[in-house]
Amino acid sequence: MSLVVFESQIYLTFIWESASETRLVTFDYSSPVSVIYVAMSAQELFVAAARKCLSVGRKSLSVPQSLDLAAQVSAVDLGLKPALLYDSNGACAEQVQRYLSYLQSLQLVSKSLITLDLNGNSLIVNPVTVTANLKQVLCSNGVAVIDVCHSLEKPAVSNPLREELKSMIQDFLLHLGEFQRLEEAEKALYVGEKSEEWNLCTVFGLLLGYPVTYWFDHEKSFENCLSMTPLTVTTASATWPSDTAGHRCCLYSFSIPAALHKETQSNLESWKLCLQERFQQQQVLQDLTISQSTVTLPSVCL
Repeated sequence: MSLVVFESQIYLTFIWESASETRLVTFDYSSPVSVIYVAMSAQELFVAAARKCLSVGRKSLSVPQSLDLAAQVSAVDLGLKPALLYDSNGACAEQVQRYLSYLQSLQLVSKSLITLDLNGNSLIVNPVTVTANLKQVLCSNGVAVIDVCHSLEKPAVSNPLREELKSMIQDFLLHLGEFQRLEEAEKALYVGEKSEEWNLCTVFGLLLGYPVTYWFDHEKSFENCLSMTPLTVTTASATWPSDTAGHRCCLYSFSIPAALHKETQSNLESWKLCLQERFQQQQVLQDLTISQSTVTLPSVCL
C-alpha cells in the first residue's frame, strides 16, 4: 500500500499480485467523492501510462508501441540494458519524464531511473548500469570503436580509444554524478553546451550498451563509408512479461561491418555472455534469443 501524490492529486494505491497478474486499486482523495479505479494488470497500466503521458497532438501510442516501450523500460530497470533511446513518436523529454514519474509512482519501475535530454534526444537511463559500463570502457577498451569516416575506402577498427572519446565519457560521468547528488530525479537531465561537441552516434552506441560503436569526424562530414558494405546485424529479443502469453520485443539491435568480424568477435562474445548472465538473474522477461542477419544497403544513416 502506498500514498502517491502526482500532479497535485492524491492517491491511495494498493498493488495486489498473483501468479498470473498484477492488479492495482486506487482511491482518488482529490475528488469530493473518493473514486475507486478499476483494477488493471501491469500491462494495462503501462499502456495507460504511455497513452496518458506520451501523446503528440491527438495521436497516442498504439498498444503494441506501448508494450514495446514497457518491455524496454523494464529491461533498463533490470539492468539488462543501460538505457533506451525514446523514438516511438515526437514526445519531448518533459513528456518522457512525466511517463517515467508516473510509472515510478505506481511502483512499476524503480525510483533510480532518470530521463536524459541529449541535444533534443530523450533517453531513459539506469545510472548504475551506465556508470559501470562507461567506467569499464575507460579501463579496458571493452567497446570496439569503428572508424567510418567518409574519406576511408572501408570501415576500420580504431584500437586505442581516441582521446576525445575518453574526454567525452569522463565529462558525461561527471555530469551524471552531479545530477544524482542534487537528487533531481523528478526532472530530466539536460546535457548542455558540452554535448554539442560530441558525436551523438558514438555517444548513443556507448550509452545503449553496444559492444561496438561507430565514429566519424562530424566536424568535417556526417557522411560515412558504409554504403554497399555488408553489415552483420545482431538482434536480441525476449518475451515480456514472463508470467503471461507475453509480448515479443527487441532489446538490442546493432550492426558490425562483416569484414571486421574477427577483429570485433571478442567484444561481441563478451557482450553476449554478460547479457545472458544478467538475463538469468531476473524473472520478468524470458526466452532470450540472440540472432544475426546480413544486410547491404545503398546508404546508411547514423
